[in-house]
Amino acid sequence: MLPTYQGILVATDLSPHASLVFRHAVMLARFHKAPIYLVHVVQKLDNSARTYVATVLGEESLNRLEEDHQKEALQTIRQKIVDLAQAELAGFPEDQARFSEVEVRIGNPVEQILAAVKQHQADVIVMGTHSKGRIEHSFLGSVAEKIIARAVCPTFVVPLPKD
Repeated sequence: MLPTYQGILVATDLSPHASLVFRHAVMLARFHKAPIYLVHVVQKLDNSARTYVATVLGEESLNRLEEDHQKEALQTIRQKIVDLAQAELAGFPEDQARFSEVEVRIGNPVEQILAAVKQHQADVIVMGTHSKGRIEHSFLGSVAEKIIARAVCPTFVVPLPKD
């Protein structure tokens, strides 16, 4: 029996080519009549960067800044994702009905994407990947590669054009 997908998770970085990834997810959703969940992960500052900023601003000021603006920033990001989906699905009411949920998470992108897959019981992940040079790749790795290595469901990776 051929596999069918009951839920499609789209991991978006909101890059200029995010709509390309979303279009691939829409085609999978059409074929499988599956809902689409969109997730974006805001990566936390690493400890060294946070320490530096706290030294410049002061720990208390940094904490206040994070508290005051985090909710607003997450809402702005969420709205950008909703706007992207609505623009892509304009004129396609059947596809609009498949557009299920938008989440903006904070943390490690790999961990948060995998947690979203589990939460939504998604059967497939759709995400883009940027080409990186050898040096950058060896130090930073690739979120897409880490997802592929750890995901318990198929991962559809869309190569994004170089800017």
